[in-house]
Amino acid sequence: MFLSIIVLLFVLFAIITLSISKVASSLIVKTRSFLADIPIGTPDAILQIVEKFKRCKDPRKVNICIGAYRDEIGSPVILSSVTEAEKMMMKDPSRNKEYSGVIGDPEFIALAIKFAYGQYFDQTNIAAIQTLSGTGACRLGGQFLANFAPVKKILVPDPTWGNHFDIFQACGLEVSQYRYYNRSSNNLDFDGMVTDIQNASCGTIVLLHVCAHNPTGIDPSIEQWKKISSLCKERNLQVLFDCAYQGFASGNPEADAFALRYFASQGHSIVVAQSFSKNFGLYGERCGTLSIMTADIDQKEKVLSQLKCMIRPMYSTPPIHGASIVKTILSNSDLTNQHQRECKMMANRIILMRKILVEMLNETGSTLDWTHISRQCGMFAFSGMSRQMCERLTAEFAIFLTLDGRISLAGLNNDNVEYVAKAIHEVTK
Repeated sequence: MFLSIIVLLFVLFAIITLSISKVASSLIVKTRSFLADIPIGTPDAILQIVEKFKRCKDPRKVNICIGAYRDEIGSPVILSSVTEAEKMMMKDPSRNKEYSGVIGDPEFIALAIKFAYGQYFDQTNIAAIQTLSGTGACRLGGQFLANFAPVKKILVPDPTWGNHFDIFQACGLEVSQYRYYNRSSNNLDFDGMVTDIQNASCGTIVLLHVCAHNPTGIDPSIEQWKKISSLCKERNLQVLFDCAYQGFASGNPEADAFALRYFASQGHSIVVAQSFSKNFGLYGERCGTLSIMTADIDQKEKVLSQLKCMIRPMYSTPPIHGASIVKTILSNSDLTNQHQRECKMMANRIILMRKILVEMLNETGSTLDWTHISRQCGMFAFSGMSRQMCERLTAEFAIFLTLDGRISLAGLNNDNVEYVAKAIHEVTK
């Protein structure tokens, strides 16, 4: 009898334990169930191509996709001016790893604004903050305009950097395009651009690339910039400049800043997203600024207060290392001169690869006109190849590039440029 009771109790205990386990499992499933319904996010097109390149085992493979400088053997570069600046920083007894303020390092900001707007530009009424490179600057600038600009619509070039669409849509802006590049002539569609700007509603935000337009490499001439400035003023348009390649168009940061400086001199209330990724080689340091021209100190303080309100709950404070590098270089005349020489060197290598690519394409026997590549500037060549041609380059020749035909010239060197030119000829003939 006693044994039967023990067995019965054991069975009851097992049943109860199993029931509790099932209930617990049920609760776990319920608390995690929303995760099962999350769809796969759309992968970034460029980053996806880079990952495919890394996985590719073909020894012929060439990466002419990503917009990052590479030297003549295809390796990433740390500028000597950056290395020297870091050595100086290490010896600074006041060096620490404390938080910066919400807006970032004021000394870095002042030097960065001077680099963009000019040595002698009066910064009194410029509301400026340190950002997470150019992408972060675009995001904060777009959000500020979405919050406070009277018209929540932004016009971007057709084509433009693909991330512009996601950034500004995430800010809550309505994104449309203005004509910029004529794919038939492989040149600037200036007449179309002018017409679209003229037809824009008053107060519309217009995105302009300061120089080395991404992806086309085609910039307006000085006279065309002046016309664009006049039109934007007539239509009372809010200009947002993306300044990602200052120094990479011509090798001269001063000359490359013409458009931004001209608009500033004409009294536009411009917003500028500035990046130091390309021209200082500080890709992973995420170093940039956002600046907004205001009418007076009162406006400046109000703008800064709103930018601080946006930053504090987002990332609180920006990283200090990259900003310290730029500050050290731009506050030391020897390092500034060294950086300018290195910037010129990078630009010249890209210009040389552009020239050699066109020569090689002609030497392959191509009957197509490739002179548009010679007219372009900056890191990219907008080849004019179709999506199908680009897909063939990757599938048949292990040459990885974006499907709009954009070629990153920094990915070319003396060892691969002939191979790339022959492959392009093969898919375009």
